[in-house]
Amino acid sequence: MRIEQLEYLAAVTQHGSLRRASEKLHLSQPALSEALTKLERELKVTLLDRRRSGARISREGRELLPYMLEVLAAVDRLRVAAGTQRTDTRVIRVGTVHAATSTLLVPAVRAFQERHPGTTVEVLTLQQPQIDEGLAEGTIDLGLVNVLDGDDAPIGLEGSDLVHGRPVAVLPTGHRLAARPQVSLEDLRAERFVMMRAGYVMHRFVHRAFGADLPTATHSTDGAEMGKALVAEGAGVTVLPDYSVAGDPLHRAGLLEIRPIAGETTVVTLQLRQRTSLQQPLPVRELATALLDRAAAYREAIGRPATAAS
Repeated sequence: MRIEQLEYLAAVTQHGSLRRASEKLHLSQPALSEALTKLERELKVTLLDRRRSGARISREGRELLPYMLEVLAAVDRLRVAAGTQRTDTRVIRVGTVHAATSTLLVPAVRAFQERHPGTTVEVLTLQQPQIDEGLAEGTIDLGLVNVLDGDDAPIGLEGSDLVHGRPVAVLPTGHRLAARPQVSLEDLRAERFVMMRAGYVMHRFVHRAFGADLPTATHSTDGAEMGKALVAEGAGVTVLPDYSVAGDPLHRAGLLEIRPIAGETTVVTLQLRQRTSLQQPLPVRELATALLDRAAAYREAIGRPATAAS
């Protein structure tokens, strides 16, 4: 058994297929496949389910993966101690629902890359179920998701709260509702509405808030970034967590305004998710720390505690 064989399996798990892993590793696909086949023979288990659509880690492979990653983490620690660790070829994949991109994610990635200039951070815009699935399968290293009160992380995943906020009405600058200190659900129901697609927490919140009487004129989109762009262009109004809008470039440029929703006490939380009982590689742990540090600085700047508001 060779260390690179374990790294190869981790790469296939991370990137989702033999082909993508071979490209990232700069190794031919037949050579990668042969190396993993030899590992399977040595361990006497099937590590990959090989299908026409691509290879994914098998059930036996998932059971053994934490032990393999522990070995790789130990190798990382050894390299650090020897002063010879290289992180320039490591790729960290972050799945996000595009919440607090400008206020948390981008500053954290920038701070992380000042310390790891050769490490690639790949940011993927996904729905929350896709993020949780990717974390469980090992194809995503870290996830950023919005949760409502009572939402629990799936078995095998753990969540760290980054910031708590409230749903707010997001309006184009100059909109008639922007003249009010707060808006009501009735006000929003009468407007053309930009709805997040099913799979996003704010889709669930809007259905809970409006009940069966949803706005009749709606657009539907993936993620907060496109929702904000549509609102800024005057295509409608929407509802998002305040931390997804305040400080956003469109908000700073004066193209968006936010207003509290009358009587709304729901707490929305931005959560950092990762796999439990798993020793993450050092760069992944440091990016997670950068996100937690940035979130703490953000909370201090806005005077908001780490615990959910009452």
